[in-house]
This record gives sequence, C-alpha cells and structure tokens, in this order.
Amino acid sequence: MSRTALRICPLCEATCGLTLTIEGTRVTHARGDRDDVFSKGFICPKGASFGAVDADPDRLRTPLVRRDGELREATWEEAFDAVAAGIRPVVERYGPNSVGVVLGNPNVHTMAGALYPAVLLAGLGTRSVFTASTVDQMPKHVSSGLLYGDANAIPVPDLDHTDHLLLIGANPLESNGSLCTAPDFPGKLKALKARGGTLVVIDPRRTRTAKLADRHIAVRPGTDALLLAAMAQVLFAEDLTEPTPHVQGVEDVADALREFTPEAVAAACDVEAGVIRTLARELAAAPTAAVYGRIGSCTVPHGTLASWLVDVLNILTGNLDRPGGALFPQAATDRTPRPAGPGRGFALGRWHSRVSRHPEAKGELPLSALAEEIDTATEEGEPVRALLAVAANPVLSAPDGDRLDKALDSLDFMVSVDPYLNETSRHADVVLPPPPPSQSPHHDFAFNTLAVRNQVRYTRPAVPLESGRMAETEILARLILAVTGMHGADPAAVDQMVIDQTLGKAVKEPHSPVHGRDPRELAAQLTGDTGPERRLDMMLRLGPYGDGFGVRPDGLTLEQLLAHPHGVDLGPLRPRLPQPLKTRSGKVELLPQPIADDLPRLKRALAERPDGLVLVGRRHLRSNNSWMHNVPALTGGSNRCTLHIHPEDAERLGVRDGAPVRVKGAGGEVTAPAEVTDDVRRGVVSLPHGWGHNRPGTRLSHAATDPGVNVNQLLDGRLLDPLSGNAVLNGVPVVVAPETAPGCASVTEKLTALT
Repeated sequence: MSRTALRICPLCEATCGLTLTIEGTRVTHARGDRDDVFSKGFICPKGASFGAVDADPDRLRTPLVRRDGELREATWEEAFDAVAAGIRPVVERYGPNSVGVVLGNPNVHTMAGALYPAVLLAGLGTRSVFTASTVDQMPKHVSSGLLYGDANAIPVPDLDHTDHLLLIGANPLESNGSLCTAPDFPGKLKALKARGGTLVVIDPRRTRTAKLADRHIAVRPGTDALLLAAMAQVLFAEDLTEPTPHVQGVEDVADALREFTPEAVAAACDVEAGVIRTLARELAAAPTAAVYGRIGSCTVPHGTLASWLVDVLNILTGNLDRPGGALFPQAATDRTPRPAGPGRGFALGRWHSRVSRHPEAKGELPLSALAEEIDTATEEGEPVRALLAVAANPVLSAPDGDRLDKALDSLDFMVSVDPYLNETSRHADVVLPPPPPSQSPHHDFAFNTLAVRNQVRYTRPAVPLESGRMAETEILARLILAVTGMHGADPAAVDQMVIDQTLGKAVKEPHSPVHGRDPRELAAQLTGDTGPERRLDMMLRLGPYGDGFGVRPDGLTLEQLLAHPHGVDLGPLRPRLPQPLKTRSGKVELLPQPIADDLPRLKRALAERPDGLVLVGRRHLRSNNSWMHNVPALTGGSNRCTLHIHPEDAERLGVRDGAPVRVKGAGGEVTAPAEVTDDVRRGVVSLPHGWGHNRPGTRLSHAATDPGVNVNQLLDGRLLDPLSGNAVLNGVPVVVAPETAPGCASVTEKLTALT
C-alpha cells in the first residue's frame, strides 16, 4: 500500500516543497506540494526526479576502506577506526595545517552539512580549508563583508514587488536562482512583466532568461565590472543618485569612478555608450528596482568589484533595503538580532596559502590552490598530507583536475564523505557514504538566509533509515571525534557540546532573550528526537521569531514547526538597516580600502580586448552538481556536453555542427562536439560544467556512457580574482579548431600569445 510524505527538495537552491508517494520504502513519485507556504506546488525536473535520484543503484550502501591498494566494503566501526588511525598521526607529527578540508556545494543542501563542518574545522584547528565557494560565489561574500561587515549579509532582489529587475551573469530559468532562494523564479519573472515591470538581462549568451527579457545586452565576457562602473558614473554625472540611508563614502565612490564613462568602457565591453546610459537612466527612473548579479559576474577577473558594484547601484538609486529593491532576509535560525551599532568589521588576508601566498577570504583558501598545496614543497610549513573531502568532487569542479588527480594520489591519507565513488572519492582511503535524501531530515539553514520571502520549514525523514546505513549527521559527528582524538566517544556528545557552548554564550549576551538564565535549565527545555533536532529547536527559540525559551509564548519552537508540516510563513522581506551592519563605523562603508586599491586594476582593463575566442560556462535546468549526470531522468535531450559556437565563428574556423572540435586552454585540451548556435555571441564559446566522467576507478555507470569533457581542465588555476581568490572561469582565452584540421600544432603558439 502506498502512502505520501512531505519533503523539502535538496537538489538546488529553490528549496521547493515536495509530496512524495512511497511504496514500502521506495519513493515512486514526486509532485509539488501545493500547500507549501513558500513554493506553492512549483516543481522542476530535478524535484520530479527525486525518486530516481534517491534510488540510484550506484549509491554506496556501506563504507569502503582501502586494503592492499583496493577499496573494499567494511563495517562502520572498521571505517572510523581507519580514519582515526590515518588522520591523527598526521596531525600529531606535522601539525593541523597538514590536514586539508574540502567542502563541496552539497553541504549547504543538507542539515548535516550545515551543522557539523564548522565544528570539524574548529576541532582540527586547520587553516587548510577549501570550499566550492571559491569556484562560485566568494566575490559576493567578500564584497558584502567589506560593505556591511558581514560576509553572509547578502541582500536579495524583492522579486514579488520590484518594478525593474536587472540581471547580470544570471540565468535563473536554468539555475532556479542562486544566492537568491526563490521557488518558481520563472513565474516570478513572468509576473514582473505582467504587472508592467521591466526585465533586463546582461549576458554574453541568449539564455532562456535572456529570451524572456525586455532588453538583452550581450556584453563581452569578463567586463561586467566595467559596465556596472560606467552605469554608476552616469548616475553621478547626471545627478540621478538618491542614496540609501546609513551609508558613508558616496562622494568617494563618485571620485573613484569618474573616469569610467560609457565612452571609456564601450569598446572593452562591446556595448554602445548610449545603451549604457539608457540602462543607468532606466534603473534610476523606475519606481523600485533591483540589480542582481550571479555566477557569470563572480567567476571573472574582477568578480569582487562586479559584486560590489551591483550593491553600489542598488545603494545609489535608494533601492537597497526597501520593498521592491534589494533587502536582507531574516531567517528563523539567524542569531538573536543584536542592537544596531558598530561591529568588528570584516578582514581579508589574515593568513596566506603556503605556495602562491594567496590571501585567505572568509577563512578559506582558493580551491584552485589545493593541488599545489599538496604537491609542492616550500620552506613555509608542511604541505597538505591528509585530506578530508566532504561532499566534494574537486577533480571536476576545480581548475586543472589532471594535476589534482595526481596530487591526491600522493597524499598520506584521504577520507571522502560521499554517496558515490566518483572522480575524487576514488582516491580516498576511507569512503563514508551518507544515506539517500528520503532517509534524511531537512531544514535549509543556508538558503533561508537568502530567501525572497521569510518562512521556515522542516521535514523529518520520509523513509526510515535503512538497516546498515548511518545518518549523515552521525557520520559527521563520528568523523569529528575520530580526527580530533576522541575516537570512540558517544557521537551525541558533539551535539551536546554545541548546545552547551551556544547556551552558555547566549545567557551572557545582554540583548539575548535568555540573558542571565541558567543554561542547564534552558537545555532541559529543548525538544526533538535527535541531537540535530534539539539544536534546531535551540536555534529557533533563540532566533528572531523564537519563543526565547518562554519569553514570547507565540514564538517559534520545533514543536510548532512540526505542527505545521507545510511550513510557517513569516511574511515578506522588510527593511532592516542599520541592524544587520557589523562594520566598524556602524554604516554601509561604500568604498572600503581593498576595493579602492583594486580599482586601478579595473582601469587597466579598459585597454584589454582579447583578439581570439573566450570561453564561458553554462548550466542546464536538469543539472546542478556533477553526480546528477548519473541519473538517466536528468540527462539526455538538450542536457548535453557540447561546445556552443556562433555561426560566424564556426564558418571562419571550418567547424561543422555536430563535428568534434578541439578546445585548448592554459590548463589543457579537450575535444567536444560542436553545437553551432546564435544563442552565444560572436567571439564566445561555451561548455557546461560538471562533465568529464571518463576516469577509471569510478562507479558512475550511467554518467560513463556519455562522459562529456571537463571544462575546468582548460584552466591551469593561475587566473584568480585577487580579492576573493575565486577562480576565473568565464572570459578565459581559448583556441578552437576542428579535430581533423591541418596545422593544429600552431594552437600552442596561439595560446601562448593569448595567455
């Protein structure tokens, strides 16, 4: 007999509510939950394929431990014994920085990934931390940290109320939104147009989102910051500014951007000066407006400056922190709001990577530097000798996977927490597989801080934990114990330690609702069947909507959340400044010194214009992370690994549609089928990310049937945004030639000239 269960989809940032049909312990169908307070029944192909994702036969069911050079099935006890025996000697002999930690994107899609990595890093004490952020959104964190004093204070567009939305480097009809959690993003854009609003898309590709726009600007890749700077310059020059309150440094920005006129940037951006002026004027004239930039404007040479300028435009037009503009969400599990006032601010470069001396950002080093931190000896401390990879596949997601592939083989010891034996985890000495998503609880700690409407939802596991499996929360708790010298202790002690520490601090904070109370008495009030649920209950109670442990009887608790299985609506986004600010001045600091110091580099870019082709990435609606290529329902059709090339470029190079072409970059060469299309502008080619499933020793049987190529192999890892350490993935010079073309030996010489 079948039954239904609710589940929040963990497969992208939209966090849609699902209604699952379950027969026995198998998910047989998934549809949108029409009663979900946030998604209201919306579902995309990924959510509809939840059952297929959940039941993928290639998912590992038991731990793997390397014995005699081969990964073999083992018990959980044997696996954690091996972890403790492999990691602790490295820490004790070479120090904590000799253990690297890599955190992949899926960590922000699970409760375990939100609750335990910070504890793991604190326990290890390592500075060798690398995450997917530095091949994605780190520039936005850095610009927010510099502007607002908090790297996680990221304003999002008020999609439901804005009159004018300008998207740069964003394709939410494919991504479902990113750093902007919004179920049914396509519907929200159509609603914007239906109410008479304007949608502007700036993108070198005519994406599905661009096709919906009122105005599409096919900017030259990598020049986003120049275009935005010129728009800001127009606002100043034509006296169109009406800055948001609580801001300092407006005149300093006017002086700093004075030379970035539309005429000065037009050639570099390949956008006419008159068009740039029109963009600025329309933005200023709109009753409400929001500028939103994403991965295309982050993964470029001036990613932090572009991210900063997105907020500068919102601030100069008075649209930051007002309805219809860009506002700061307030998640239910946010810390207790503190009174407005000066904070500690945000600092960059508190330490540096060992080899190339890359500055730390937000406690992380560039993922691009991982290989050299392993395989290169210097006098500056020990190399990374052991690695913990949690839901990460950097062999595909980081530049120059071939080098990293070799580096991983040289490690003394490696642990992967991963449900698959993939291109990275195949190197591990121990693989710890979490259960499928139906067997895990779900609350979106990260994405609710980026949601376009304040709400809170929690779903318990839809299916009981299968015999022989271990909950992901317990896996990470046991991993913490194993690598910090407490192997064999009760994993519940990790959650209890966090609860004790959190409540101990809360009772000492004057603005806390529990100030002066007994933390043991508070801990006794917590409800929940597990340690993670008790931690969620604690965060809800201490949060901005919480009951304050009885102070506000109608406030949120876990019990209240469980009584509302479709979620609790907390209302539209509201103005919050100056409360979120943690800058030393207590104001929005519009021209922080690191930004001012980087502007001369942007000025030099005015004279730069690649003569050859440049590469940009792309994403498909049915894809997110590389492992999704192993699900038949999410592959095929238009979700293919092809090189998009404009017809005029194809004719000039002798490239035929469907024929194999060689693409060469600074990091290597790949061959992919050409797809001739005018959806990409002249001078630009595009390859999707996450492909390249052709390495031996993996267990991704479906992905291996159509492996595609790894676009990141075209990069050598040297191109980084200096402020954030983010990899430059877009606007990268490449050379393209038909596979059988004569004279391909000259490709190397051409590439050398470009790079």
